Amino acid sequence: MGAALSSLEESTTPPGVHPHLEARRETQWYLFRQKFRTHKLARVSLWVLLFLVVTCVLFPEFFSPYSPQRVFDNQNLPPSRVRFFDADGRFSFVPFVYAFTQELDRETFQRITVVDTEDKRSIRIFVLGDSYRMLGFIPGRLRLFGVEGDQGVFLFGTDKLGRDLFSRTLHATRISMTIGLVGVLLSTLLGLLLGGVSGLQGGWVDGLIQRAIDVILSIPTIPLWMALAASIPRNWSPLGIYFMITIIISLIGWTGLARTVRGKFLSLRKEDFVLAAVGFNAPMLSIITRHLIPNFLSYVLVSLTLSVPAMILGETALSFLGIGLQPPVVSLGVLIQQAQNIQDITLYPWLLIPGGFVVIIVLLYNFIGDGLRDAADPYS
Repeated sequence: MGAALSSLEESTTPPGVHPHLEARRETQWYLFRQKFRTHKLARVSLWVLLFLVVTCVLFPEFFSPYSPQRVFDNQNLPPSRVRFFDADGRFSFVPFVYAFTQELDRETFQRITVVDTEDKRSIRIFVLGDSYRMLGFIPGRLRLFGVEGDQGVFLFGTDKLGRDLFSRTLHATRISMTIGLVGVLLSTLLGLLLGGVSGLQGGWVDGLIQRAIDVILSIPTIPLWMALAASIPRNWSPLGIYFMITIIISLIGWTGLARTVRGKFLSLRKEDFVLAAVGFNAPMLSIITRHLIPNFLSYVLVSLTLSVPAMILGETALSFLGIGLQPPVVSLGVLIQQAQNIQDITLYPWLLIPGGFVVIIVLLYNFIGDGLRDAADPYS
C-alpha cells in the first residue's frame, strides 16, 4: 500500500518539484513587488529619492552646515573648491579649503575672490554649529560637517545677501517636496471620493460632479493658480500661506484621477461582489474603500508618483512668479526667483543649482512611476 501511494504522489507531482514540499502561494502584491524589482532604473530612483527624503525632508538641519538665514560677509561667492592636494602638490587625508578674501575689480566693478594658499581650513565632520530644532521640536547644534575658523565652506556658493546656498537648497527641498506629497494626498482623497460617488451614484450627482470637472479643466492652469494665490492675504504668516498654497494646488489636481476612478467604478459596479454589498445595504463609503479601491490600487499608486512632480512644479511656478511662497520661507521656487535676471545668471551661474534639484526630483518620480506602471500592467 505504501509503495502504491508513493508511486501515486510521484505521478501527480510536476517534474522538478519535491512531492512533500507545500506549494507556495504567490499573492498579487508579491508578483507586483517582484516585477518592480526587475526595473533597475526605478529601483535606483527609489533609493535616491529615499536619500533625498532623509537628507532634505527629515534632517536638513543636521546635513546643512549653516542656518538657511545666516548671513556671511561674502556676497555672490562662487562654490568652494574642496581639495585634497595643496598648492605644493602634497596630499592630505583630511579635505580642506583655502581661506579667501573678496576684492572689488576696478575695471569691471565686480567682486573677485582672492585665495590665500598659505591658509588651509580643514573640513571636519560632526561639528557644533548654529542651533536648530530638528523636526520642529528637537533642539540641537550638531552638524554633519563644517570648517575651522570664522570663514565657511560653501559647496554651492552664496547668494546676493551672503547666505549659504547649499544649506538653503536643502531646506527649500523640504518645503517643495512636502507641498508635493501633502498636495497629492489631498487631491488623491478628493479624486477617489468624488470619482467614486460619481461612478456609483450616477444620475444628477454624476452629472453635477462631471460638469464641475469640465469647468475646472477648461480654465488654464497657471492663470487659475495665479488667481487663487493672489486671493491669499499678504499679511498671513508664512505657515498659513504654506498650507493655503498646498490646498490650492490640491483643489485643482483631483480632476484627472476622479475621471479615471469614475470609469473604473462604472465597470466594477455590476460585479457580483459589489451587488452583494449593495444588497446587504453596505454604506457607500464602505463599498468604495473596502471593495472597489483595492481592485485598482496599483493604478492609484502610479497616479500618486506621477502627480507629485506636477505639484512640485506648480509650487515652483507660483513662487517663481512671486505670488506663491515668499521669504523668509525658503522653497525651490523662491530660490529660482533669484535667478530671473539674465545678467545675474551670467555672472553667478551657481544660482541655478536649485533648478537642478527640481529637475532631479521630477525625473526620480517619473522613473519610479514608470516602474510601478510596468509592474502593475499584467501585459507588459
